[in-house]
Amino acid sequence: MRFLGLLCFISLLAACTSPQVIAPVKPLPVTAVYKQTDWSALPNWPGEQLTTTWPSWLNSCKRLISRPVWKDICADAVMLTPQDDASIKAFFERYFNPWQIETNTGVDTGLVTGYYEPLLKGSLAPKEGSVPFYAVPDDLLTLDIVKQYPELKGKRLRGRLQGKTVVPYWNRQEIAEGKGVSNAKVLAWADDAVEAFFMEVQGSGRIQLEDGSLVRLGYADQNGYAYKSIGKWLIEQGQLTADKASMQSIQAWAKANPQRLQEMLNANPSVVFFRLLSGNEGPIGALNVPLTDEASAAVDPKFVPLGSPIYLATTRPNDSQPMTRLIQAQDTGGAIAGPIRVDYFWGFGNKAGEMAGRMKQKGQVWVLWPKGQELPKTSL
Repeated sequence: MRFLGLLCFISLLAACTSPQVIAPVKPLPVTAVYKQTDWSALPNWPGEQLTTTWPSWLNSCKRLISRPVWKDICADAVMLTPQDDASIKAFFERYFNPWQIETNTGVDTGLVTGYYEPLLKGSLAPKEGSVPFYAVPDDLLTLDIVKQYPELKGKRLRGRLQGKTVVPYWNRQEIAEGKGVSNAKVLAWADDAVEAFFMEVQGSGRIQLEDGSLVRLGYADQNGYAYKSIGKWLIEQGQLTADKASMQSIQAWAKANPQRLQEMLNANPSVVFFRLLSGNEGPIGALNVPLTDEASAAVDPKFVPLGSPIYLATTRPNDSQPMTRLIQAQDTGGAIAGPIRVDYFWGFGNKAGEMAGRMKQKGQVWVLWPKGQELPKTSL
């Protein structure tokens, strides 16, 4: 008994003297905090290009006017014919209050990137080296189970049937190998695989055919996988440095390393499916209205209501020159996640692509919300 007592004492002593293992504290999820401010708090308000943003705002109203929060404001906007920047400024100040977005960690700046509508060379029939743009495959399932699982809100729930079981849809590598798309309709073929990949990232684009005619494609759906950056993959592979990673440097690497092209593309399992578009307006955003060059943006709708005007204070691409603009939240994107996260739409063509490819700035964001309506203090 004395021996057992000694063992117990030694065990107790060891427990008291051994260093304690403390479980790491799990950080709180980042959410948004909305702070109502005065107009004077907005840098350089009303900013640049108000006459450009007005048509974009009217586009938003086409979708918002049926909603009680927006009905009266949009009705008045449709009747107004602004003569200059001053009258547009007066309209927004009359109907809205600005709310600055911060995070629950006290941060008031976030990432601002750019996107555009590219122009690619291509054809309606395959040729050596060309890659397809697929319509939505018939076997792609959309799973609407958010009511039962609210934590899945905002997730892309896509899949396919395997017997009686729903399984994840095919990823990029599998689709490139022909899985799941053998019967899918091909809308057009692109001559360049990297340009086709970036068109998926942009969500829309135009294909110039051999006879000079154009085919316009817009986002239709996605295979359910989260977007992963091939630029980040190249950095992890030691092929690029963070300060040199851009759309242009990725294209240059791909041309210099054709044997690793598909390996690089497969680093992003996400695949976008398209639909044919008509007309000459901008690409259709998630709000289902045409985007306006330099007046529309993609946001995370969990934190910024689609259709709302937002004020963006940032700098121009690769420049310290301030860029302050009233723009419209009309789109979303797989890589656009977080309270202070804006993807700015530069427009169509190579010049817009050059600006978008270089844009990776810090910025501040204010949501303009109708007077008398209070924004929630956490994520929407």
